[in-house]
Amino acid sequence: MALADFCRILWRERELLELLLFKLEEEQLVLASGRSRWLAHATREVEAVLEQIRRSEQVRSLETDVVALELGLPVGPSLAAIARVAPEPYSAMLLAHRDSFLALTAEITELAQANRRLLHEGMVSLSEALAAVEEPVGTYGPGASRSVPRQGAGRLVDEAL
Repeated sequence: MALADFCRILWRERELLELLLFKLEEEQLVLASGRSRWLAHATREVEAVLEQIRRSEQVRSLETDVVALELGLPVGPSLAAIARVAPEPYSAMLLAHRDSFLALTAEITELAQANRRLLHEGMVSLSEALAAVEEPVGTYGPGASRSVPRQGAGRLVDEAL
């Protein structure tokens, strides 16, 4: 029966959404800690899970049409529409999946927005810190002569940058 396969696909998507939520929380912890060393790695992990979700959504879309035909629905029905005509226990399972998807999507959206804000705030802080360093630090030039900044031009830069 197509409904059993469809429910397995929905379970897999729920697991992927929960994994995405976890990876976004990891990313947020990295952003909040200021330890940018791990940010690229955390972001790659989020992108990898997003790619898995995209593939799963394609499979679900195809299976949705199979289930729709089996239940006498038009192609591309919503999960709620399938649940309304599906026999028990599938009807209840489909509604539970729908509720879970709505809740997970809301959490993911909120967390992704918070991560974007943290990333933006970090970029602004870094830009401001770099702008505060107006004069170059004393270094050696190509002729082995030392370039010394003018008196009073020293700046204190936080090591956490």
